[in-house]
Amino acid sequence: MAADFLLYGSYGYTGRLIAERARAQGLTPLLAGRDAGALAAQAAELGMPHRAFALDDAAALDAALRETRVVLHAAGPFSRTARPMVDACLRTGVHYLDITGELGVFEMVAALDGKARAAGVMMMPGAGFDVVPSDCLAAHLKRRLPSATSLTLAFQAIGGASRGTLTTMAENAGEGGAVRRGGRIVRVPAAYRSMQVDFGRGPVTVTTIPWGDVSTAFHSTGIPDVEVYTRVPARQVRLLRATRRLGWLMGSAPVQGLMKRAIRRGPPGPTPEQRERGASLLWGRVEDADGRRAVTRLRTPEGYTLTARTAVEAVRRVRAGEAPAGFQTPSRAYGADWITEFEGVEREDVE
Repeated sequence: MAADFLLYGSYGYTGRLIAERARAQGLTPLLAGRDAGALAAQAAELGMPHRAFALDDAAALDAALRETRVVLHAAGPFSRTARPMVDACLRTGVHYLDITGELGVFEMVAALDGKARAAGVMMMPGAGFDVVPSDCLAAHLKRRLPSATSLTLAFQAIGGASRGTLTTMAENAGEGGAVRRGGRIVRVPAAYRSMQVDFGRGPVTVTTIPWGDVSTAFHSTGIPDVEVYTRVPARQVRLLRATRRLGWLMGSAPVQGLMKRAIRRGPPGPTPEQRERGASLLWGRVEDADGRRAVTRLRTPEGYTLTARTAVEAVRRVRAGEAPAGFQTPSRAYGADWITEFEGVEREDVE
């Protein structure tokens, strides 16, 4: 059976949602990952081809990529898995998409823009919840206020988190936060700032996090100062601030092992009912040097549901030839209004 794209990490929580969405949209992925047993079971269930290989097996990786024109990488943490896949795409001339939200991965791929252009390859990390809605929101705000010099983004995820998301958070615990100042990424303490934001249901407190948009929003808009906030329970904010003194401990092998064992004991991710009830609320504000500002709110389906939809649509567009070479962000590749094309998305200009 011929495959339309390679889906690496297909048997993970989000990978499964993507595979099911692809089938519903008439696409056939080549299911891929390290676990041969999990792949065989998934392939039998979905009636799709599969291939088992590790990312450090360059020969097997290249052979799989030569069977397709685009890869959708869904196996995190991407800080450990993205680079070998990116390098393989550059070697084989295959377009690269992933669903990362990790700041360092965006900057790594952005630094390879020249090589990607030379290879005629599009590289667009962040084809999921992070960063499609927030990146399109940033670009929309820049369009509303072209003179903007600062951008503030915030989001509230209503629903649960997958084991993969929680594992990435655990691995990054203790590394502090990040904002962009004067066009450069600056490290700041964890939970650096808090503020009040109204997502449309009344003011709530949000706190800074080193989200992927600290990277991508600058590349999309050129706005030099960027901060990203999220809704975090007060108890977790206190824990984040405690890591300012205990970051070395959070990164130690015993504590990492303890956190990851606890994650593995939990559910794989939100149930279908939780995803159906869930939603993602986003808010953005831009300001310029003269004090002018614009504010926009965005509401989307629950994050994992949205990720499956946006990632599969990105694959469809790339296969249709909409694949500008080089490093891309969602809004640079497909426009600020791309997010509004998805079912259940509402955008409101507030100020």
